[in-house]
Amino acid sequence: MSPHRRSLRFWSGAVTAALALTLTTVGQASAADVNNARNAGFESGLSDWTCSAGSGTTVSSPVRTGAAALRATPSGQDNARCAQSVRVKPNSTYSLGAWVRGGYAYLGVSGTGTTDVSTWTPDSSSWKQLSTTFTTGSSTTSVTVYAHGWYGQAAYYADDVSVFGPDGGGGTDPGPTVPSAPAGLNVSGTTSSSVSLAWNAVSGATGYTVYRDGTKVTAVSGTSATVTGLAASTSYSFQVTATNGAGESPKSAAVTGTTSKPNGPGPALPKHAVTGYWQNFNNGATVQKLADVQAQYDIIAVAFADATSTPGAVTFNLDSAGLGGYTVDQFKADIRAKQAAGKKVIVSVGGERGTVAVNDAVSAANFANSVYSLMQTYGFDGVDIDLENGLNATYMTQALRSLSAKAGSSLIITMAPQTIDMQSTSNSYFQTALNIKDILTVVNMQYYNSGSMLGCDGKVYSQGSVDFLTALACIQLEGGLAPSQVGLGLPASTRGAGSGYVSPTVVNNALDCLAKGTGCGSFKPPRTYPGLRGAMTWSTNWDATAGNAWSNAVGPHVHGLP
Repeated sequence: MSPHRRSLRFWSGAVTAALALTLTTVGQASAADVNNARNAGFESGLSDWTCSAGSGTTVSSPVRTGAAALRATPSGQDNARCAQSVRVKPNSTYSLGAWVRGGYAYLGVSGTGTTDVSTWTPDSSSWKQLSTTFTTGSSTTSVTVYAHGWYGQAAYYADDVSVFGPDGGGGTDPGPTVPSAPAGLNVSGTTSSSVSLAWNAVSGATGYTVYRDGTKVTAVSGTSATVTGLAASTSYSFQVTATNGAGESPKSAAVTGTTSKPNGPGPALPKHAVTGYWQNFNNGATVQKLADVQAQYDIIAVAFADATSTPGAVTFNLDSAGLGGYTVDQFKADIRAKQAAGKKVIVSVGGERGTVAVNDAVSAANFANSVYSLMQTYGFDGVDIDLENGLNATYMTQALRSLSAKAGSSLIITMAPQTIDMQSTSNSYFQTALNIKDILTVVNMQYYNSGSMLGCDGKVYSQGSVDFLTALACIQLEGGLAPSQVGLGLPASTRGAGSGYVSPTVVNNALDCLAKGTGCGSFKPPRTYPGLRGAMTWSTNWDATAGNAWSNAVGPHVHGLP
C-alpha cells in the first residue's frame, strides 16, 4: 500500500487501433470446402508453423480441443508472430478463424493478391473466436496466415485455426470426437451456501457441465466450479460431463458435498462500506491504537502480517514499542470493541515490502492454516490480500478457498491490487478475484502510484482525475465482478502516497458517476452501478494526520449512496 517501486510500460496509441472484431461462427461455404490449415490444433507441436524470436511453444493447458494449443509470448520489440504458409486456389473466397485467449491476440492473412485482412481482440480469460474472410487474386496459390500478440502484453494462446474454402492441396485436420467422462471429481471446499468442485481435464473437451442431483446447474470452461445458492447443513450429489463440438460425454461418478452450518458473529457488512488501513508501525503519520480509528471506517485492515521461514505461512507481531507501548491484550480488546460497534477488523498480507509467496499446494495450505490461526488468536474477521510483488492465481485461489472452508461464510476477503494488476482478466490478481467471486468481499484497487492506464473504453487515462477512477473501475465492473465487490482505493493525503492523491471531492464525484451517473468527467460508464461497495484509503493514520478530512468527507458520502 505504500509507494510502489514497480516500473510500468506506457501503451502506445496503436493499442486502440480500429481493427474490426467479428464473433460470427466460422463455417464452410459449401460441402466441397475444407480446412486448408495444417496442424491447425498444434497437436504436432509447431510443425508447419514458424514463430518469431522463439516466442512460440505448445502447451497441454489451456487447450480448446485436443491435447495441445499454441502459447506465444511477446518480448521487447517482438510481438510473438506465429505464421504458416497455406496453399489456396486463385479467385476464391476463404473464411479464416481461430480460437484465442490470454493477452491481446491478432489473427490475419497476407499475400492474398487482393486485400490482406486482420482482426483482433483484447485479452480474455476464456476462449474467444476470431474470424474474418479474404479473397485470393487471379494468380494467388498460397497465403501466409498468422497470429501475434502485442508488445509488452501477456502471452496469448491459440487453437483450432481454420482456413475454410476450396481445397488448395494442404489437406485438413480431423474433426473432434465426443470426449470421455471426467475422472477425479472431488469436493474442494464448502461454505454454508456453496460447494466447490474440481476434476481432471479431459482430452478434447472444450467445456464442462455440472449437475446437482441430476439437474444441470452450471457450465464452465475449466476444471473447477463452485455451486452457490445452497441450503446450510445440507448434502447434495454432484456429477460432471465433458463437452465439445461433437457432443457431451457420459456423466462422471457422483460425489457428495455437504454445506457447513451457518457461522458469523457480529452484524453484516453494510451495503456501502469504507475500508481503511491501520498502520502497525510508525512512519511519521499519526500513531493510533485501534480504538482511535475513525468511526467512518467499516472495514479496518491491520497492516501488515509478517512472512515466516515456512513457505506461505504468516504471523502477526504487534509493534508495541513503535505504537507507544500498545499491548497485545489492549489490541485484542480493541478488536472486540470495534466488532461490537459493527466494524470488521481483518489482517492484511503483503504491502510494498511483503515477501509472502503462495506458489504451490504446500504453501497454499500453510497460508490458509496460518491466517486462520491468526483469526482465532486475535479475533480477526478475515484477510486482505495486498501482495504487490505478484501472486499465483491457482494457489492463492486454493489457499483462500481452504481458509473459507475453515472460517465459514462470515469470512471477509478483500484485495488491494495495483492498477496494472486489474487491466485484464488474464492477470493473476483479476483471475484470483474471479476465481473466488462467491466468497470475495471487495477489491479496492489502488488508484495511485500508477502510470497511465487503459480504461474499459480502450482509451488511455492518467491518474489524478475522475475519469481515471471511473474508466478503470469500469474494467472490473464489466469484467465479471459484482458492483458490491468493487471499491475505489485512494491515499488519505498527499503524504500517503508518492503520487495519485485526489481531493475527497474527486473521490465522491467518481462514486456518484459510477453509482448514479452524475458527476462524471469525459468518460461515461455504460451503465450505473448502484450496488458499488464504496472506497478505501491508505491510511487511517495519514487521514488522522490531515485532520480526518478524507473520512469526514468520503465516509458519509459512501454511506449515503443509493
